[in-house]
Amino acid sequence: MDWDKLRIFHAVADAGSLTHAGDALRLSQSAVSRQIRALEESLGTTLFHRHARGLILTEQGELLFEATSMMAKRLDTAAARIRDSEEEVMGELRVTATVGFGSLWLAPRLAKLYDRYPDLKIDLMLEERVLDLPMREADVAIRMKEPSQADLVRKRLLNIRMRLYATTEYLDKAGRPERLEDMRNHRLICQNAHAPQVAAGAELVQMLLAQHMHSKLTVNNYFGVLQSVLNHVGVGVLPDYIIADRPHVERVLPEIESVEVPVFLAYPEELRQSRRVTAFREFIQEEILAYRKIQSGAEAVAEPDPQ
Repeated sequence: MDWDKLRIFHAVADAGSLTHAGDALRLSQSAVSRQIRALEESLGTTLFHRHARGLILTEQGELLFEATSMMAKRLDTAAARIRDSEEEVMGELRVTATVGFGSLWLAPRLAKLYDRYPDLKIDLMLEERVLDLPMREADVAIRMKEPSQADLVRKRLLNIRMRLYATTEYLDKAGRPERLEDMRNHRLICQNAHAPQVAAGAELVQMLLAQHMHSKLTVNNYFGVLQSVLNHVGVGVLPDYIIADRPHVERVLPEIESVEVPVFLAYPEELRQSRRVTAFREFIQEEILAYRKIQSGAEAVAEPDPQ
């Protein structure tokens, strides 16, 4: 099969239109149409159903599009590795993370990375869905569990726990719970049962709700839980990484917490030598060390005086 015709086919299948594909390829609609007809003739099959609203792939077209999509991702990988042969750290790096960790811990720290590498372009994809790194849906992932995909370089960054937090202002007004049973007199803020979340957090929430809370607020992500806590709505279930540098938030019932949840950084083996990936990995490791120092200091202050 002719590589140029496959490239044009892929663009048409992706756009669903001869006109839009032509615009992207800088070819006329008639030139694109001729190439598609020639490809169909060489294969002896129809690749598209044509109708007034656009083009729809036939079963045979779906098979070919799957193949050309894999080819396109492989070419993207090759191009990235070629660009990484340059000495400067530059170009696009696609990073995926959970909504909570990405928005509340990672994003606020990226200014330091840009100061170091001003020509770096980061596409930060925040979602709970686990993207396929070997298929290049992303270059680097930060996840709350060890990735199961093969051919990945993985590094454990830290362990986190889900704990109870509230503002000093709220606790001064509503009182500080001394026992688990005291939580019945407070409003619990947590993720709702249907929201994607780590199992350890869901188990902690279930245990707390078994205390028959009189009032609760459920939110579908940790950002909403945090904003509610910061605005004195109640006592929130939050990962400890969010709170380390917030001095006006106190830990409630220190003996109540989830089991440890590991945080991993992962990227495809083929990107091991990537300068962009190396720069990002080293930056994250530095920030984790700095975060641990802040966290250790905060926990030391919170520990009761043994005297």
